[in-house]
Amino acid sequence: MIKKVFILSSYALIALLIYLYGESLLHWIREGGANYLFLTAILATLFALFPIIPYPIIGGVLGAAYGPVLGSLMTWIGSSLASIIMFSFVRYGYQDWGLQLLQRYRSLHKITVLFERNAFMTIFLTRLIPVIPSIIVNIYSALSRVRFLSYAIASSLGKVPSMILFAVVGNSFVNDPSQLMMIAFYYVVFLGVVYGFYRLWQKFAQTKEKLPEL
Repeated sequence: MIKKVFILSSYALIALLIYLYGESLLHWIREGGANYLFLTAILATLFALFPIIPYPIIGGVLGAAYGPVLGSLMTWIGSSLASIIMFSFVRYGYQDWGLQLLQRYRSLHKITVLFERNAFMTIFLTRLIPVIPSIIVNIYSALSRVRFLSYAIASSLGKVPSMILFAVVGNSFVNDPSQLMMIAFYYVVFLGVVYGFYRLWQKFAQTKEKLPEL
């Protein structure tokens, strides 16, 4: 119980600091803080871990400050590390409570078992669809029995397209706003392809689940 209270208190304290000083830190990045890569990566991680300011805005600022390539990398590093840190908080602090909850309801337990069998692809594909809240994927994965390494790799790889989008949009907004419509068009097409692939994979997983074991 002491460990759980300590983890929750630490999380709340850092969230409060981001709430109080987040805008000042973001202003610092705009005004020259981009020269400090390591410190900016830490700040990007904290902004993603405590989304007081929506992370797409953070990604846009990083894209405008660093350019599309380095800005995308910094945005991706921050988001990926934040997800891994949150996963670790929940996994090593509250998984015992979570497993009891997931196993209490039969339908939820069945979904969790299916999720664990196809964890890598499920996490990867849900990361590609930005409308699915990241925090739900983080917490649900941590409460289940998904392996840490599988989660970290699938989550980080799945974040690549959206993080590139945030940074590229931020860079284009500053340097060439006329590109924004074209970027939006290509990303909508990309999401359509991802969704189609996801439905095909979902049908395949369901069919595989129904097949009798040999």
